[in-house]
Amino acid sequence: MKHTDYFKNFLENTVNLPDSKVNLLSARVDAIYNCLKNDPDLKPRIKKKVPQGSWPQRTIIKPVNGKAFDGDFMIQMIEEPDWAYDLKKYGDAIYNVLHATSPYKNMPHGRKCRCVYVNYAENAMHVDVVPFVLRDDGTQWIINRDDNKWERTDTDGFTDWMKKKDGIANKRLREVIRIMKFLRDHKNSWTGTKSILLTTLLGERVEEWRKVLDSGYYSDLSTALLHIVSDLDDYLQANPYKPVIMDPSGSGTSFDHRWSQETYSHFRKRINVHAAEIKDAYDETDFDESLKKWQALFGDGFKAPASSGSSGSSGAGKFSAVSSAAAAASVSTVKHSGRAG
Repeated sequence: MKHTDYFKNFLENTVNLPDSKVNLLSARVDAIYNCLKNDPDLKPRIKKKVPQGSWPQRTIIKPVNGKAFDGDFMIQMIEEPDWAYDLKKYGDAIYNVLHATSPYKNMPHGRKCRCVYVNYAENAMHVDVVPFVLRDDGTQWIINRDDNKWERTDTDGFTDWMKKKDGIANKRLREVIRIMKFLRDHKNSWTGTKSILLTTLLGERVEEWRKVLDSGYYSDLSTALLHIVSDLDDYLQANPYKPVIMDPSGSGTSFDHRWSQETYSHFRKRINVHAAEIKDAYDETDFDESLKKWQALFGDGFKAPASSGSSGSSGAGKFSAVSSAAAAASVSTVKHSGRAG
């Protein structure tokens, strides 16, 4: 059964990062960017900021047990010929300003391979600042300071790809990605598979031709979850060895370095288990038994909204309204929102 209103409540109150946190992240990014722009030496080298990752892709979720969530943004900098043989100077230029400026100098901060980070302990948040350059041919390059080399990227292209795939999936792809990230993080179902890999693998399973064969293939969240995860499972089971995952934006960059054969094999096994669990819960025709199966997968947060009674729908698409608490209950067909989470 579909349990439409349960899924909506689960997303809004358990999975999604609250709007207040998203707004706080935006404010923090603006503050960091303004700090960098106000430095007289760095200002001429900075052109603009660009949100990156799960934040602009709207796949960010509530962190586990109040732990820190992260937001990334990129800083476009002018390419400096004098830094060609020491590329870490791009990150160092950002780090040095933050290191010398309040309040950042008094907060945990530092440098990683591709970014400069700032931790906000009181709000369980950290922000990564990624320097990049845009060359005359329109290509975008970030810096790998560990290997002292440029790496091609296309943040806008990836976000555009995500929007296209989400549109094909009737605005359900982003919701499915959030739910699967919840399983990874809150259920500790698998480790070693970064969000960029999970997002790409799920998004690549969404195809327009599937809707030609079945117009309702992505018709609602539970149906989209069933089909996208099942299609991912089919792909993974057909590939026992770690496949090469390319950036779908067309940058030519491979995400292959982000996992090993060991972490891939573990991910492959866990997706196989979850695909079977999702199908079992979806196909179950008894309301209470189906609910138990969804809750075994997602936990206590999978429940009806406080303002409504129990509701659900069968895998065949006919709405059912039977619960142990009442002989009959009306069924809600709440439309899912696509808000950021």
